[in-house]
Amino acid sequence: MPLLGPLPRQPFGKGLVELYTGTGKGKTTAALGVVLRAVAHGLRVHIVYFMKGDTRYGEQEILSRLPGVSFAKFGQPSFVDPKNVKEEEKEEARRALAEARRAMLSGRYDLIVLDEVNVAAAWKLISVEEVLHLIRDKPEEVELILTGRYAPAELVEAADLVTEMMEVKHPFQKGVMARPGIDY
Repeated sequence: MPLLGPLPRQPFGKGLVELYTGTGKGKTTAALGVVLRAVAHGLRVHIVYFMKGDTRYGEQEILSRLPGVSFAKFGQPSFVDPKNVKEEEKEEARRALAEARRAMLSGRYDLIVLDEVNVAAAWKLISVEEVLHLIRDKPEEVELILTGRYAPAELVEAADLVTEMMEVKHPFQKGVMARPGIDY
């Protein structure tokens, strides 16, 4: 089937706040599905990755080739230990939140994805109040998507759409590690 090209850009009349959380797989994947749909409609997208500094994720390769999509990654090379959060990890999360705010208020984007922001707030790398402040300052025409496990109740309450992915069964329980192209 031939490529059809993007549909004419139709900005939102009113952007919403979507939140994907839960212990199940698929939160970022769901957000990226919305990104693909938005791009097909000519919308402009910016993705801010929290706690994913040096790690290269498969979707970033294709995202970098899509028109109207940009992204920024923040975080340390190692995983965050929620019981021993380092100051430099908090600083990276603050930088990520500042980038999300800059993009949201720039007038250049229709959709902003804050990937893993729920975890960053739950683990106190940034405060829940800072994320709520971002939501309150959202321009009417911008859509926000917040992803990550452990979404604080205040963020759930502030969102317009909340989906919880529930783990029923996962191959990790049988020793299958994360696989490139499928899990990252």
